[in-house]
Amino acid sequence: MEPILDIATVARKTGVTSRALRFYEARGLIRPLRTASGRRAYGAGELARLDAILTLKRAGFSLSVIAAMLSDRKADLGKQVAARLAEVDLRAAEIAETRLLLQSLSSRIDRGETIDVATLCSLIRRGDEKMSEDKWQPVLDRFYSVEERQAWVDSATRMPDGFDQQAYAEAWKDLGARIEAALPLDPAGARAQAYLAEWRALLEPFARVASPEMMAGAERLYDRMDEWQGEVASPFSSRVWAFVQAASAAEG
Repeated sequence: MEPILDIATVARKTGVTSRALRFYEARGLIRPLRTASGRRAYGAGELARLDAILTLKRAGFSLSVIAAMLSDRKADLGKQVAARLAEVDLRAAEIAETRLLLQSLSSRIDRGETIDVATLCSLIRRGDEKMSEDKWQPVLDRFYSVEERQAWVDSATRMPDGFDQQAYAEAWKDLGARIEAALPLDPAGARAQAYLAEWRALLEPFARVASPEMMAGAERLYDRMDEWQGEVASPFSSRVWAFVQAASAAEG
């Protein structure tokens, strides 16, 4: 007869808190049995499922992706692994940029410069902007002509007064992260179409000042993300970009 464990014993053996176990249950990831008194009881099957959840979490897969993996034996694991690898590559590029910035700041401090918190924040912001420009330049050189790059520079001067480029970039990162966490989605579904509407609303300031040729060039750039996404930190992954294209195609 297989051993049946209560939630406290499972928490002690796995290092997962009782609260986390209840959360996994609420998300439908695990389905413990119930005793006559209503207490949770975990058999070998649920313990194996929990072990799979914890293992996949260590590889960085989100709970929504893990749920999809465990609920469908025919799930395209290659696609999920490729998407996770793209996320890791993006994070690696961000970490590399942060390391360069911190090394530069450390050198200035070692040289005896007096830097307070406000100055440090200013240097970090300026360093972020400079490194981002330096990283993106070779990518843009490959995909845009000199005239096309100048057109984008010129378009920036036509942005509305008070336009905050940093806040705008953060908004793209936030939207990209929320879509990534929600995938997979039915492109024609209401939630997918709501994300598409939010995407277009966020794009609108640039769409208003850019020519059709410029917008087409931007689409070509992101269609070929696999060629450059390990070089620079994009605000969203190729998986998110593919979803947006699919949602656009499925739009009623």
